[in-house]
Amino acid sequence: MTGRHGTQQRRAHMAVALAAVGALAAAIGVYSSRTGADDRCAPDAKLVTPCGAWWGAYVPYDKDSSLTEPVYALERKIGRRLDLVYTYHDMSGNPVDGELLTADEQELGRDRLLMLAWESTVWKEKHHANWSENQLGWKNIASGTYDESIIDPQAKRIKAYGKRVFFSFDQETDFRIKEGAGTPAEYVAAYRHLRDRFEKLGVTNVVWVWTVSGYLGNKDTMKALYPGDAYVDWIGMDQYNYYLCHKSPNWLDFEASQRPSYEWLRANISADKPIMLAEFSTAPDPRRPERQREWYAEIPEVAPRLPKVRAYVHWNRAVPGPNCDLTVNSGPALEGYKDAGTAPYFNQPVPRG
Repeated sequence: MTGRHGTQQRRAHMAVALAAVGALAAAIGVYSSRTGADDRCAPDAKLVTPCGAWWGAYVPYDKDSSLTEPVYALERKIGRRLDLVYTYHDMSGNPVDGELLTADEQELGRDRLLMLAWESTVWKEKHHANWSENQLGWKNIASGTYDESIIDPQAKRIKAYGKRVFFSFDQETDFRIKEGAGTPAEYVAAYRHLRDRFEKLGVTNVVWVWTVSGYLGNKDTMKALYPGDAYVDWIGMDQYNYYLCHKSPNWLDFEASQRPSYEWLRANISADKPIMLAEFSTAPDPRRPERQREWYAEIPEVAPRLPKVRAYVHWNRAVPGPNCDLTVNSGPALEGYKDAGTAPYFNQPVPRG
């Protein structure tokens, strides 16, 4: 935070006081409009908001292993509080990455929804820095091998937290088969075992999100991985406009990057489940930087045409490779993302419990 000091103190003090009153009034107005002033827009038990969609982001830890500071820094840049903060954990059980609902997460969760993604792996580096890991295996999760040592302690932490949280087990699961996690049948058994175990322990404050990549080259695999309507509350998908990041020759605008997978999931998995864009972003076009601004600015116009999408979670982290800065930390990307986040569609009352 910075302080301001004027040379004409009396005039400056009055200006500061008036500004503070105005800011407080504005803050109260925003607060009341987003915390249930209109009960018609209050979310249901599965955290589906009927009047729009949640605006969220995955934000990586900083060099000091703080999650709060990077989130607050992004919020200052975009001029609003995120509705939802998405975090990732492994199954190591260690307090750095394997402990669900860290102190930072709980602080952020006071005024925001949390989305916890839990991977059935043990990361080789802190915060998954180099993306390398050891697989525990879906068949071992399903058999109960890790119930007492890993699953039960973390389930009890969620129960003690009390507030509802979104929860995803092995997001982008269709890409994990080649990594050695197991077969689709073993994943379904592991997912069902995990949910059954949570319910046996009385963990009722979890909203279950089944997250696949949405990559349509994996159609058959995704269908085989679905645990069933009784076990899934939301469907998540992770689609990007990677463009030159992954040597894709075609630039896809926001709707073109999301609609095909959205329509396929509704037609082949469930037409009724709410959908979360659990990760979305665009790579830059080095020759036309303004394209990033336009890509994000289009979102409020497109969103009502994707009515089952009730949460938009931006991936705000660069990935390995040239032209792969997927963040909205500066430049045209920030301008477009900031503008999109002002839309009423993405300003809904966040529940307190």
